[in-house]
Amino acid sequence: MASDPSRPFCAAADRNKAPILEVLRRIFTEAGCILEIGSGTGQHAVYFAANLPHITWQATELPAELGGIEAWRQEAALANLPPPLALDVQRDPWPVTRVDGAFSANTAHILSWQGVECMFAGLARVVEPAGLFCLYGPFNEGGEYTSAGNAQLDGWLRARNPASGLRELDAICALARRTGFGLVADHALPANNRLLVWRRAEV
Repeated sequence: MASDPSRPFCAAADRNKAPILEVLRRIFTEAGCILEIGSGTGQHAVYFAANLPHITWQATELPAELGGIEAWRQEAALANLPPPLALDVQRDPWPVTRVDGAFSANTAHILSWQGVECMFAGLARVVEPAGLFCLYGPFNEGGEYTSAGNAQLDGWLRARNPASGLRELDAICALARRTGFGLVADHALPANNRLLVWRRAEV
């Protein structure tokens, strides 16, 4: 666990970073800039930037969370990890205008559905044609939870904020199609999570 109190620590992010990286290595093979939406503590940003040195990894978060990410970034001192940017997906303009691809973990069930729609709309503006967007997290399938743990998580989320909650896989994919992203891969990962990969349509 991180000993520096200025660096927030998330046990789940520490557990899932290696399985996610195993997939990202096969997806983000070309040099470029990847936008991470909702970087949380910053642990993923540091880990992925360290293990994908050909990628410039641009972390983003709500303004109140940037200090923790910056603490991780300062400690890591990676040339391909620039300072984190403030991003609220529901507020324009976004702090970037063009990126080669994007990644987000455990955001679709935290955001309201309107927030998820805004995230995809924003990505449609900033991701290069043929660029990839990877979304990690738990999803419902066919209107059903895929595990008891996911059902418990959904109940906790909705008790905290009724606008949050696990999203239906088909609904997420339909939204992606409407904003110009076609599903190219669906990776099953540990703890009943998935890593969905979409490619933005070429204009």
